[in-house]
Amino acid sequence: MVLKLKTYTETWNQADILRCFEALSNMPYSLFFDSNDTRHPLSQYSIICWSPRETISYSITDDQCPFDLIQSRLNKYKIEASNIDLPFIGGLAGYWGYDLGQTVETLPNIAQRDINVPDMMVGIYTNCLVHDHTKNEMRLIIHAEDNERFEQEKKFLIDKISSKKETKSQDDNINWQSSVSEDDYKKNVQRIIDYIYAGDVYQVNLTRRFDAKKPKNFDAFEHYKTLREHNPAPFSAFMNFSDVKLASCSPERFLSVNDNIVETRPIKGTISDIEDPETLSKSTKDRAENIMIVDLLRNDISKVSKPHSVKVTDLCKVETFKGLHHLVSTVTGELDESKSSIDLLKNCFPGGSITGAPKIRAMEIIEELEPIKRGPYCGAMGYIGFNQNMDTNISIRTLIYTQDKIYLQAGGGITCESTPAQELQETYTKINKIFESFDLHKEQQK
Repeated sequence: MVLKLKTYTETWNQADILRCFEALSNMPYSLFFDSNDTRHPLSQYSIICWSPRETISYSITDDQCPFDLIQSRLNKYKIEASNIDLPFIGGLAGYWGYDLGQTVETLPNIAQRDINVPDMMVGIYTNCLVHDHTKNEMRLIIHAEDNERFEQEKKFLIDKISSKKETKSQDDNINWQSSVSEDDYKKNVQRIIDYIYAGDVYQVNLTRRFDAKKPKNFDAFEHYKTLREHNPAPFSAFMNFSDVKLASCSPERFLSVNDNIVETRPIKGTISDIEDPETLSKSTKDRAENIMIVDLLRNDISKVSKPHSVKVTDLCKVETFKGLHHLVSTVTGELDESKSSIDLLKNCFPGGSITGAPKIRAMEIIEELEPIKRGPYCGAMGYIGFNQNMDTNISIRTLIYTQDKIYLQAGGGITCESTPAQELQETYTKINKIFESFDLHKEQQK
């Protein structure tokens, strides 16, 4: 059965986007795509989704292909044609965990699965708020069967914003523990270097996880408000799936589709922002790391793009984020008419910047050396609209909250020029701002 919906839209002047989501943040399946780095050119839009028409939770032990599953569910909806010039007008949104790669490729299954978190959690949303930061304009979009349903949904939103949200305060220190010791991490870096010299692989993205007991009186979204100020990023997000919450300050776009134009922006190469960015742009190790992943992504995108349409429009450009300089490249293509945005996601998943090259062999080595499954980390968070527009991040700089614990992970690309001590330090460089945000948040609660 196809559900036919009408599109209702109006300019929304009730409140700013953060206050709107704060009112909705306690609701299960409320999502906030929060482009909060005002310095970055890709921070134009922030999006809120709430009250999905249906939800889909998936684990890799299920039989059906997750990408085919969400395509079939999205196909159930027929939306009245709309000329709304916004990146998202409703559709599928949520997260896709790294380990979904095992449903796309034949891979070993060695690492321990120690967090009971679904590998994919998404909803199909017919309610959204889209804020254009450049125009300082917010648009309310609701797809409904009739005007009465539209008015009900609008009133619900106004009532939520008008009500006062109860918040909790952090009452304990956050004590982080690593799943891999510093010595073992350095040994794993050396093991990858040995694999490279043996001819197995060119590059592997190796990570280590930190976890901590969640304080008794802890509000994840209240902490996220501190995090987004302390470490702003163009592809930040907060997602409330009730027992599981995600908070991301990702600087990296994975895949976007806008009017059939595909874009990916891999990040490889990192130094602290107190260092000279020219050091990064001239680093042969960091440039090689980036170029290898660019080549991998060109290949992935070409599987679903029109012939000869895939191009590298920026190569190894230095971009500055809070606390860091990164090398960022841009690869574009034109989606083939016979393919969907979900086909693109499936054929590129997981992102090459967090696997290595060649991709399958790199993922085999990751499964061998990392003792625990990555879960949502290094997957993607984002949306796929009814109109096929898509935008997703690479879920790095991402916190996973369960009922009793907090998880955080970091890593980097290992090449033949890597040194174990420097790669270990890079893990701290990438997440120090997140560690600091917890201390800052506790101080703010006093």
